Amino acid sequence: MTNAKKQAEEIAQLKKELAEVKAAVPKPQKSSAELERENREWMDQMHQMRERRMNFTTPPSVVRDMAGGVTEADCADLRRASHRPTGPSPMAPSSPPDVGVRRGGVAGGGTGWAREIPPGASHHQRYVDAQLDAADARDKAERMKQEAQLKAIDRLDALHATLVEQKK
Repeated sequence: MTNAKKQAEEIAQLKKELAEVKAAVPKPQKSSAELERENREWMDQMHQMRERRMNFTTPPSVVRDMAGGVTEADCADLRRASHRPTGPSPMAPSSPPDVGVRRGGVAGGGTGWAREIPPGASHHQRYVDAQLDAADARDKAERMKQEAQLKAIDRLDALHATLVEQKK
């Protein structure tokens, strides 16, 4: 072996040993101030992450308000209502239709059509008119009574003024 090869092997051996020694040397510990700073930074990052996540949630007050709005009775009623029929059955009737038969007492004579109601005031309007007329009569009587009282007070004031004048 030549001198150059020995030196190259020796240098490689020394580099290997140096790497082993460096790996075995313990790393210096961080100071308490550095550890505290890193801890605060990590806590801040976690807090920001939670804040971003909470931007997409419903506030607890809204959840409470919504939850308090529907009771068990409401839910049961909704369930019953969902199973109720909403209109006439689309199935064909079980008995043949009565052709040409008129039923008495039905507005359209049993045809399904109702009688026409003419436009205008309802036949019940007379009751409303009577109530309004009675209220107008009461209000008029009250106004007449108040006017009579005011006239009497005015006459008394005039009489009092004349008496005062006469005493002077």
